[in-house]
Amino acid sequence: MGSKGILLILAGVLVAYYVYSPIPYDIEERWKLMVTDSFFRSLSNLAEISELLGLKHYMGVMMFLTLAEEVVPASDDSVKVTDALFYDVPVVVYEPKRKTNGELNRAVIFIHGGGWCLGSASKMGPYDLLSRRTAKELNAVVVSVDYRLAPAYHFPVQFDDVYNVVKYIVQDHVLSQYSVDVNRIAVSGDSAGGNLAAAVAQQLQEDPEIQVDLKAQVLLYPALQALDMNTPSYQQNEYMPILPKTLMVRFWSEYFTSDLSLFHAMMSNSHNSLESAHLLKFVNWSVFLPEIFRLKYNYTMPSRKSSDPSETISSITDPRASPLLVDDVKLQVLPKAYILTCEYDVLRDDGIMYATRLRRAGVQVTLEHFKDGFHGAMMLTTWPTSFEVGHRMVNSYIKWLDNNL
Repeated sequence: MGSKGILLILAGVLVAYYVYSPIPYDIEERWKLMVTDSFFRSLSNLAEISELLGLKHYMGVMMFLTLAEEVVPASDDSVKVTDALFYDVPVVVYEPKRKTNGELNRAVIFIHGGGWCLGSASKMGPYDLLSRRTAKELNAVVVSVDYRLAPAYHFPVQFDDVYNVVKYIVQDHVLSQYSVDVNRIAVSGDSAGGNLAAAVAQQLQEDPEIQVDLKAQVLLYPALQALDMNTPSYQQNEYMPILPKTLMVRFWSEYFTSDLSLFHAMMSNSHNSLESAHLLKFVNWSVFLPEIFRLKYNYTMPSRKSSDPSETISSITDPRASPLLVDDVKLQVLPKAYILTCEYDVLRDDGIMYATRLRRAGVQVTLEHFKDGFHGAMMLTTWPTSFEVGHRMVNSYIKWLDNNL
């Protein structure tokens, strides 16, 4: 065999070694996930090198994920699509063209994911496709929110943007403009968007200026707490493709601050302080997580350092950032919920604990758990390596909204 042949074999071995990652056998189309993950890992490695050399912020490089799927949402035969500003926050409005015989429209306020750092309602194909399909199949008005992103803007800017959009929509003249039934409005989001959706649903109940009650909250593999980065799902799925623990913790830390000391503290689960200690009871997975999800892991309360009066710790403990931290009294008044979780997702236990707490508070909850699911599968449906489980998730989401909104 010549030297060229040997080099080709070595190159093939190196490529195979890089692409291969241990994927649980419960996941179908494992090779697709390996290929997709190799792209995500390559981009993450490039982002780390760029940041280390001082060339570009980590999230600036990761923004390629948003730009790579860029589309310009446009009207079609079934849905009218327009850009608008609601209290100076950019939104994309999807209006069904099908007539309703005088009936008012349902409405879904959709909040995209991306770890509060990435993603776009107006640029990403998967979100455009999901909003368009929701509007068409439910004959509903969909408002997709383009909130400001970290690291340029930190908490609570993202929450404030989304909250202001919701407050704008529930005004009488806006409801009239879009022919929306005030009693049939849902807030929905995936991942970080699910976090914002849950937070908005909670805060609306405490706002004396808002006299409108949401009919439903839809949380798709949501991030709901920043106090315990060592839940069973964080441990089990530490190295899972698409959203490994390092990336999720980086998203959390960037949401609050660009100081990387918080990232390192959160990675070791040593970021709690005396100010947050009393809130750990709300995220105690040994209490709120069904035994089947605890697996082989034993609960250890996160360590608490001395008092930390900084703005960062106050943000971490703010229920607008961590919706799981509210007490049961505030949960009791929330609208019915659909919570989608995936077995192979660091955020799995956040959603399941929230479902447990909502049910105990008397809220009607549908928990849809995909045993072969992984984080982000819903938003990979437009990729060449789209996944069947992602399509099942979308179908489940649409069906639940149709039956409950």
